[in-house]
Amino acid sequence: MTESATGPSDAAAPSIRLVVCDDHAVVRAGLLALLSSAPGMEVVGEAGSGEEAVAMAAKLRPDVVLMDLQLGAGIDGVEATRRIAAAATEPGRGPYVLVLTTYDTDADITRAIEAGATGYLLKAERPDELFAAIRSAAQGRTALSAPVAGRVMAHLRAPGPQLTARERDILGQLARGLGNRDIARALFISEATVKTHLGRIYDKLGVDTRAGAVAAATERRLLG
Repeated sequence: MTESATGPSDAAAPSIRLVVCDDHAVVRAGLLALLSSAPGMEVVGEAGSGEEAVAMAAKLRPDVVLMDLQLGAGIDGVEATRRIAAAATEPGRGPYVLVLTTYDTDADITRAIEAGATGYLLKAERPDELFAAIRSAAQGRTALSAPVAGRVMAHLRAPGPQLTARERDILGQLARGLGNRDIARALFISEATVKTHLGRIYDKLGVDTRAGAVAAATERRLLG
């Protein structure tokens, strides 16, 4: 019997170990069925909340966590991603988070990437594109849906408004419905300072009313 020239390396490569996080049981079931058809992939856990995903990532040490963004009650996918990335004990070794969502706004993409997501994929992608993204993420390589990549490039060319910490504080108070005097008291600053910051906030968000500022900040996920 002739030994292969490649020897022991002929052994099958280890499967990519996955945790799937989505708050919809039907979606999780569909993903599990789909992933079971992909060679070299193994789902080792499924989570219905961000907290469960964080716990499973710590306990099971998967290669990749497929993470939805909106997860109902509890922490969202961005915060779960942040906690998983922060808990990584070996830089460059994962678990890596691959966002899989229907949301493709600039704010969602930016928040996820800043939280430490390795990739961002839309649920509308074809299965083969999902499999390719998982393989890339498992190696720590960036994986983006084409529309997401386009948004990232557009954002880099024309970045959105950058609010200072104080402006964010004032926006948060504004969202609570407080007037200038109450905001000043809450933040221990003068009403004149509040008015100055509000003017800058309006300019950055392209609005001219308090309600418009809150609406724009909510849409761009600048609050929280």
